[in-house]
Amino acid sequence: MIDIEFVQALIRMLDESSLDNLELRRGGTRIRLSKSPGGGAVITEAAPVRPAADNSSPPPSTVSSAPSAGSPAPEQAFAEAASADLVDITSPMVGTFYRAPSPEADPYVEVGGAVAAGDVLCVIEAMKLMNELECEVAGRIVEICVENAEPVDFGQVLFRVDPA
Repeated sequence: MIDIEFVQALIRMLDESSLDNLELRRGGTRIRLSKSPGGGAVITEAAPVRPAADNSSPPPSTVSSAPSAGSPAPEQAFAEAASADLVDITSPMVGTFYRAPSPEADPYVEVGGAVAAGDVLCVIEAMKLMNELECEVAGRIVEICVENAEPVDFGQVLFRVDPA
């Protein structure tokens, strides 16, 4: 369901900015706003996909086959190590998410990598400004929730960290 206050805030931000149009996609929802005549506003929302199978099983990303030679797969080890105490690192602004400082550079962090409070996790580009996002806690990166160069919203979860 679309939060009308969120849409109204987007409209106010677009009105107050020098941008001509804005398009956001999150899951099956797409919002496109434009100042240009004939551009109009478009909001589409896809119906949620519900699996026919039993919902009591964990998501596919945490399910793996039996380990060979007695050692768990890395994905399974991280899923088991991840506790309910994961810290969500969220986007402080609307912008574009980048995992590295430049296209040819290595990403700041990888899944399973250790981080300290204050370490740079990513860059968020907003209105042609590159903003480094620093980690709030020390721990291990359990999940990177956004693909490189993908638009992000304010408050959207970018990383999940298992605190040390």
